[in-house]
Amino acid sequence: MRTARDVVFVDGVRTPFGKAGPKGMYHETRADDLVIKCLRELLRRNPDLPPERVDDVAVAATTQLGDQGLTIGRSAALLAGLPKSVPGYAIDRMCAGAMTAVTTAAGGIALGAYDVVLAGGVEHMGRHPMGEGVDPNPRYLSEKLVDTSALVMGMTAENVHDRYPQLTKERSDAFGVRSQERAAKAYANGRIQQDLVPVAVRRTTPEGGELGWGLATADEPMRPNTTMEGVANLKTPFRPHGRVTAGNSAGLNDGATACLVAAEETAHELGLPVRMRLVTFAFCGVEPEVMGLGPIPSTEKALAKAGLSIDDIGLFEINEAFAVQVLSFLDHFGLPDDDERVNAWGGAIAFGHPLASSGVRLMIQLARQFEEHPEVRYGITAMCIGMGMGGTVIWENPHYEGAK
Repeated sequence: MRTARDVVFVDGVRTPFGKAGPKGMYHETRADDLVIKCLRELLRRNPDLPPERVDDVAVAATTQLGDQGLTIGRSAALLAGLPKSVPGYAIDRMCAGAMTAVTTAAGGIALGAYDVVLAGGVEHMGRHPMGEGVDPNPRYLSEKLVDTSALVMGMTAENVHDRYPQLTKERSDAFGVRSQERAAKAYANGRIQQDLVPVAVRRTTPEGGELGWGLATADEPMRPNTTMEGVANLKTPFRPHGRVTAGNSAGLNDGATACLVAAEETAHELGLPVRMRLVTFAFCGVEPEVMGLGPIPSTEKALAKAGLSIDDIGLFEINEAFAVQVLSFLDHFGLPDDDERVNAWGGAIAFGHPLASSGVRLMIQLARQFEEHPEVRYGITAMCIGMGMGGTVIWENPHYEGAK
């Protein structure tokens, strides 16, 4: 009987993330073209990988319509120039789409069904707003299966504030400001740009007039000069006198990610780098109306599976859908709000959160930090997920100095 194989993260790239809507830099760019750009860049950066050795292409999208539909993993593979023998598929777990693309591929690799998989996600929230085409079953409300607020992510964040009064607006604002500061510093030090894929973008006036072509090379949502004073009186769109604002939550964004995962033995055979080694992963459900709490039980479950404790984790990449969601995680595990191990290079509040793509952004940043921190053995990527879920992946640092 064959034993499970070790799965490794070889490489990852992403487009710069844009603001959704008519003023965003990707307003005239197709969603599938964004992910195609990432797939092509991965193949370019890893010339030792014969394209025909790719066993599958898993691409996530939350809203699988239009240019995010047509089984986007397969269509993107064809359009990226992969051999027609390479299959592909689409996947959806809302915000954790790309994360689930990776973990699903990893299961196939561990089993021996795959050797190499391209996995990622895309979300063009300008073309496909959250909830487009959705028709919730009336039983949700008629049978009170969930609170009505569960269908509005910003309201679920307000609910977390309600449940844990110690998670104040001031703490959330400070966390949001710190995310912007850390992201700006990471950019200044050249830590983010090395994995960004420049995208040619067509620019138009609000009336549709031509402005010519440009090149997207940096994340559009960033506000490096954000201050506590500047965010203190922002509107609270989800509740009068609420606590969730544009300063302490991620916006509506467009962007794509992709990564290369493989069996460790295959990576060595082909001469591909080993950037991270997958230890285990876990997904959990929570009450949908407080979906931001999801990473807490998923992390506890993953740690138990790995036989580790939170003290064994040296680096954290936690998706910042809302600051309060990360703060609830930190409080639960006894970590300070400004812990340098948590989102050291900033997070989604600064970079943006194009739903299904974000899980791989977390992995890209963790892999780079592993290279800089050989004293760290384990790190996690974790995120809350709409409809009341959480996901956590535990990774091992192959550069860990204690292993030598």
